[in-house]
Amino acid sequence: MPFLVLNGLTKRFGEHTAVENLSLGVEQGEFLALLGPSGCGKTTTLQMIAGFVTPSSGAITLAGKDLLAVKPAKRGLGIVFQSYALFPHMTAAENVAFGLEMQGIARSEKARRVAETLDLVGLGAFADRYPRRMSGGQQQRVALARALVIQPSILLLDEPLSNLDAKLREEMQIELRQIQRNVGTTTILVTHDQSEAMALSDRIAVMCQGRIEQIAPPHEAYERPATPFVASFLGKTNVLEATVEDGRVILGDGRWPAPGGVASRVRVTVRPEKVAFANGGAPSLAGNVATRIFQGNHWLYQIDTAHGRVTVIRQNSGETVPREGESVGLTWRSEDMSVRPDGASP
Repeated sequence: MPFLVLNGLTKRFGEHTAVENLSLGVEQGEFLALLGPSGCGKTTTLQMIAGFVTPSSGAITLAGKDLLAVKPAKRGLGIVFQSYALFPHMTAAENVAFGLEMQGIARSEKARRVAETLDLVGLGAFADRYPRRMSGGQQQRVALARALVIQPSILLLDEPLSNLDAKLREEMQIELRQIQRNVGTTTILVTHDQSEAMALSDRIAVMCQGRIEQIAPPHEAYERPATPFVASFLGKTNVLEATVEDGRVILGDGRWPAPGGVASRVRVTVRPEKVAFANGGAPSLAGNVATRIFQGNHWLYQIDTAHGRVTVIRQNSGETVPREGESVGLTWRSEDMSVRPDGASP
């Protein structure tokens, strides 16, 4: 049985259903991301685990025990909020020690664990510094240390990096993942940032309108999205209407092998980085270069075709690339496209 189990979890606020019949299991030591747009129910799910929100129905068990029967303060969970919620009148060490004081830990043990945890997050030299004299990244580390020092059974992260600038957020993603691996604490991250979820987690639970659309490792969810919503939410994707005849997907003059059992009218989805410019011989879709944008390590193209506009991302390898206004043929491997019956739910 998984370490943490959510079974049929539902939360209603009046007539609004924030989370509906949500079930998932989290293994001990796993890093799971709850990913989705605002209002999809991911934060409500985290708050039900923490005990801040009471489920309308369903069950939560931790190591086989009923977590809903335990008061929030007694659940032994570490929580890092988006705002960090540090005490401004306390030093870094005092902030980290706060949870241990609530547990009645002896002074010598408390001092040792605070020092070890500050060292773990790279703030051993900042123990006596107040939050106002610390950068956003340093404050985030203090909040993380405060959550880890109590040795929680589960670490809950609620958009912890959203207040950092892009460069610092990327650096903290690397540090956070390394810390989690070193400590081995079961971790659940709530985020709306797709790249953050894919960079940090062992598995992603993609949520939409209170339900889980797909649970999978990041690479699998990206390469093999279970629904059109997952495909569109996890990065850019092209959606094209096509037909199937004699076991072939037909797009313009292009012919691709069709998965068995698909309908005659289909929708094809393919990632921009999977699309290449045809050199002849391969199935291709004719188009015209509408826009070409240089973005450093890659080129971003918008190609007008008879089946709609196609986005293409090609790495900057130094080779000659098509210019705006040129006619091109687009191709991709059949295994890089998903084919669904036209009219399938978005």
